Amino acid sequence: MTVAQVIESRQRDLGGFVVRRVLPSSGRQMVGSFIFFDHLGPTQFLPGQGIDVRPHPHIGLATVTYLFSGSLLHRDSLGSVQEIRPGDINWMSAGEGIVHSERTPPKSRPSGPHIHGIQSWVALPDGEEDGKPWFAHTAAASLPRLELGAVNLSVIAGHAFGVQSPVRVSWPTLYVDAELAPGATLDVPPEHTERAVYMAQGRLIIGETQLTEGQLAVLKPGASVTVRAVSAARILLLGGERFAKPRFIDWNFVASSRERIERAKERWRAREFPSVPGESEFIPLPYGQG
Repeated sequence: MTVAQVIESRQRDLGGFVVRRVLPSSGRQMVGSFIFFDHLGPTQFLPGQGIDVRPHPHIGLATVTYLFSGSLLHRDSLGSVQEIRPGDINWMSAGEGIVHSERTPPKSRPSGPHIHGIQSWVALPDGEEDGKPWFAHTAAASLPRLELGAVNLSVIAGHAFGVQSPVRVSWPTLYVDAELAPGATLDVPPEHTERAVYMAQGRLIIGETQLTEGQLAVLKPGASVTVRAVSAARILLLGGERFAKPRFIDWNFVASSRERIERAKERWRAREFPSVPGESEFIPLPYGQG
């Protein structure tokens, strides 16, 4: 057997749009540094509508936004204003604390916008949890692309298949977007300690395990694994080195200690986090935490 675990996604309504969440799950918190993994959409909005994620805080993690289609406008308390388009990467390292919003760009709303992509968090390693926040955007054209037979892939972050992404990371990382034609196979090398395959579209077979859309297969470490597309498929390979120290996750906060999270909650209640220039909306702590 080459698959150690299959995790089913759970639907979450985030106010007008639905995501499928696979991490964290009851049976698995992390794969490599990935501690949160949402499949956003595909969602078609009515004309004039869109996504409006109001300013909210983070500590101890980096948000990673990668779209298959549509667009989002990122704003943060550093003053960053960046539209992300399909194949680009927005990477925001929260460190000691950052606030950001994510919205459908105004120019996309009149026609009825479409959105489809992945939003994930990676935990920051020891020594970087209290670092200064930073934001970086990497255009799709800057990411390494490979054709391996009937498989087209892009190395989003970290290293894989002999190439290195230019995206700045804080931990040895595997993050690859791969599109497979029907019947195509892809060998996933064992160079990363922890690896998983997320089915974004289509159907796939790994050994004796069949995967369908919305499932995450955690691979057994140390062995080469071959995946085969039953139909046209799009997958994300994710993982990296195992985190030595467990992380706590609570609302939008990730930390190596509960004390760090409680301090972050108090700072947010007291409105001590920096604000996003030009935005004044405030999201209170969820019920029972305020």
